[in-house]
Amino acid sequence: MEPQLLHTVADGIATVVIHHPAKRNAMTARMWRELPPLLGMLADDPAVQVLVLTGEGTSFCAGADISSLREAGRDPSAPAVAAEEALAAFPKPTLAAVRGSCVGGGCQLAVACDLRFAEEGARFGITPARLGIVYSESSTRRLISLVGPATAKYLLFSAELIEADRALRTGLVDEVLPEGELGTRVAQFARVLVSRSRLTQMAAKEFASGRTDRAAYWTAQAHGSGDTSEGVAAFLERREPRFSWSHEPVGAGEPVTEG
Repeated sequence: MEPQLLHTVADGIATVVIHHPAKRNAMTARMWRELPPLLGMLADDPAVQVLVLTGEGTSFCAGADISSLREAGRDPSAPAVAAEEALAAFPKPTLAAVRGSCVGGGCQLAVACDLRFAEEGARFGITPARLGIVYSESSTRRLISLVGPATAKYLLFSAELIEADRALRTGLVDEVLPEGELGTRVAQFARVLVSRSRLTQMAAKEFASGRTDRAAYWTAQAHGSGDTSEGVAAFLERREPRFSWSHEPVGAGEPVTEG
């Protein structure tokens, strides 16, 4: 099978798989270009409540397929940055499920997700210093907001890889799972997110990204949604809530972007 992005949607969870196992799921120039429209389609799908990004087999993503970089033109990092921005702007919760190598552009994609779950033995690194590539301002800022200036400088200056336990200590990942348990834990947590209020999640995601200009919009949505009354009723009746609020497709309203 040629290098490609595979996706499935089931029970409210969209799973995108980076499939290029011959090169530890390195992203080709074509794969970088195809990720934003794929994410746009999934963002507009009302059946999708959570997105899981992972890699085929024993690696998450080893970065860019160096042999394909010339296809990207004068700025080989531009397609990766565009894909990263599209992932960061995805309006619903996103999870990276990481096994093995999570390096270069692969780590860039993982950082753009809301949460990162890793298997023991995973290794993380951001490696533009090995190629003489200037890491983009937006990517650098996003990394710093996640792990802080010192760890960001360590990763960017040295291009060295760190193990999953150090990634957990620095905030680069949220959970580290024993071998063989990653898929089960990510599926379980994704189901938890599907059961929660989509209204709450999407508003929180925008606020966390700095979209303070949207406070009035989300207040109006909350007043008209019925989610609050349903949540309170479910709590008092000791049952699971049945939230019903549904967002407009991203393409039909104001775009969800980082501030």
